[in-house]
Amino acid sequence: MARSDVISSSRLLPAPGAVLELLKPITWFAPMWAFMCGVVSSRVSLGLYSVALLVAGMLLAGPLICATSQAVNDWFDRHVDAINQPERPIPSGRIPGDWGLRIAILWTSLSLVFASLLGVWVFWAAAIGLLLSWAYSAPPFRLKLSGWWGPGVVGLCYEGLAWFTGAAVMCGTLPDWHILALAGLYSAGAHGIMTLNDFKAVDGDRQMGVNSLPVTLGVENAALVACTVMALPQVIVVAALAHWSRPIHAAIIGGLLLIQFTLMARMLRDPKKYAPWYNATGTTLYVLGMLAAALAVRPIVGGFS
Repeated sequence: MARSDVISSSRLLPAPGAVLELLKPITWFAPMWAFMCGVVSSRVSLGLYSVALLVAGMLLAGPLICATSQAVNDWFDRHVDAINQPERPIPSGRIPGDWGLRIAILWTSLSLVFASLLGVWVFWAAAIGLLLSWAYSAPPFRLKLSGWWGPGVVGLCYEGLAWFTGAAVMCGTLPDWHILALAGLYSAGAHGIMTLNDFKAVDGDRQMGVNSLPVTLGVENAALVACTVMALPQVIVVAALAHWSRPIHAAIIGGLLLIQFTLMARMLRDPKKYAPWYNATGTTLYVLGMLAAALAVRPIVGGFS
């Protein structure tokens, strides 16, 4: 009997600490930040009611929807994790039996109920995000096996839908098209960020049949694609803000992008070595640009040009 089976048979309920580890709080930051950008772009003044909506929405984006995606992913990756990372909550037996699946279903249900309390647009955005989370990890779709679909789905959920949700929570209706454009552009650029995350597992992905871009295109070509995908939407954002008479914000984002180009040049010299370094530096500049764009669009959404 495998060690994980022995542990599983000796435990009936998951350990609370193991459940928290399964839900991966460290991953919640990205969608919560994008949600905050959506709130900022909505131009709603923060009174007591708005602050309550802000807190509720951040709970939805991070501890509920993002956490659900982590639980779903770990359940359907449990056999691979038993080989590569046996210390994780499910293969280690700290979350026994089918409790990983139960938690994923419970968190999905809680997310939908909570989202329904925040408005119809928030509910549908949450429903789409949760549907994509299951399609990303679960058969028969397993979108994570594709280097094109997988990062695109994650980028859409973590950035685009979260941004949309933040604006929809505050507006109570379909957000202005300027907001939708920014959310879509930064969501597309996040595909490159997710591709860079795949560089740490190239050998394992190749063995397990995960067709990430570093596996299918090679490390150097995939790094070039990732940088291009990250940079192009930001160039469009700069041009759009300049067209919308927001030259200062356009200049700020343009400056952040120029620094990213410098960092990209170093990363491209040895993508496998420097991809984690770039994710800690260049990606930080990327998300700061998101906030600058959200601040820029506030007066436009408020009716000023």
